[in-house]
Amino acid sequence: FDAALVADGSLPDNAVAEEEMLLDEHFKEHMNVIFIGHVDAGKSTLGGNILYLTDMVDKRTMEKYEREAKEAGRESWYLSWALDTNQEERAKGKTVECGRAFFETSKRRYTILDAPGHKNYVPNMVSGAAQADVAVLVISARKGEFETGFERGGQTCEHAVLVKTAGVRTLVVAINKMDDPTVGWDKSRYDEIITKLTPFLKKTGYNPKTNVIFIPLSGFTGAGVKDRVGNACPWYQGASLLETLDGLQAVERKINKPLRIPISESYCEMGTIVSGKIESGHIRVNQKVMIMPERRVCEISNIYGMNEAEEQSAISGDNVRIKLRGIKDDVVQNGFVIVDCKYPSHSICEFDALLAIYETKKIITTGFKSVLHVHTATEEITLSKLLHKVNSKNQRSRMPPQFIKQGEMCIVRI
Repeated sequence: FDAALVADGSLPDNAVAEEEMLLDEHFKEHMNVIFIGHVDAGKSTLGGNILYLTDMVDKRTMEKYEREAKEAGRESWYLSWALDTNQEERAKGKTVECGRAFFETSKRRYTILDAPGHKNYVPNMVSGAAQADVAVLVISARKGEFETGFERGGQTCEHAVLVKTAGVRTLVVAINKMDDPTVGWDKSRYDEIITKLTPFLKKTGYNPKTNVIFIPLSGFTGAGVKDRVGNACPWYQGASLLETLDGLQAVERKINKPLRIPISESYCEMGTIVSGKIESGHIRVNQKVMIMPERRVCEISNIYGMNEAEEQSAISGDNVRIKLRGIKDDVVQNGFVIVDCKYPSHSICEFDALLAIYETKKIITTGFKSVLHVHTATEEITLSKLLHKVNSKNQRSRMPPQFIKQGEMCIVRI
């Protein structure tokens, strides 16, 4: 990965100049934000309202959604329709695929990744978490809804564990529906949710003092989203959601490292188009790239950034759509990786990994078959060997275990 460095560990002069030029072109930092949480917590409504408040969706379009939602008997869902675009999602009020949208503040550019909350669509949520820099865990403060999502096998806990595993270090907990009649911006309800959530998040690996931020808001009315809550909630004087996101520490971007773009989507539209997040490196129009593991060389003919605008270049951290020249769409699959021709990634059929067993009803032994989600790839795998059990102090067992069960960690060969 350090192929771009010279002997003393610094970047060569031409690489430094190129990095400065790219940063000038992309002067506004880009951040990928995923909205996670239990079904019906209000993720799509919150995301839709952010798009409206930041002028990414105009008033006329919102009025059209409101009219259509009213006709369908779904009046309170109209904000979510800015993100839930297909008919199935709108009819059921449930997000199925990981929706994507863009918005901008005076300080940063953002990509919203709207994850599905239903347990049937967890694989779609995982592919979104792999692209995120920050997670917004949306909690419903409404009486009974928080308890369902948190205590009775809901997705609140599972999503928090999955984004932590995917490498998301900062968690913003948006306590939504504070305007609901059963809550009425009550501080005791807000404190009750924080008290129940904090020990769980600590156990998951988050530090509540440095990595977790709690915000009360209403995704439907917009209170606490762009502007501060104000008189509706006199006991909270903190920042709004967008102010909090703008104030987060900048994410380190590996602009001059070898190119890596895991493909999250591919289709044919007057040529082969792929989309994904640039994990490291940078791309330019007319650049030659390689698709791994097929080792097919092709060329970038167009780069599409925010709101389908054509760009001449894109850097690490950007979520882009790319039109490729010299390759057919049926060759490209989700999970394939676009790399630099000089520095291709490794292709392997076997690797060792540390596995934490979060939930299972059976014991797991050698030969166990499963589905692996890593970055945007989904593969059927077999555990060929259980190598070492690992305890809470990170100590390995000398002898390989015969089986592993829920709550245990083990180094396995996949």
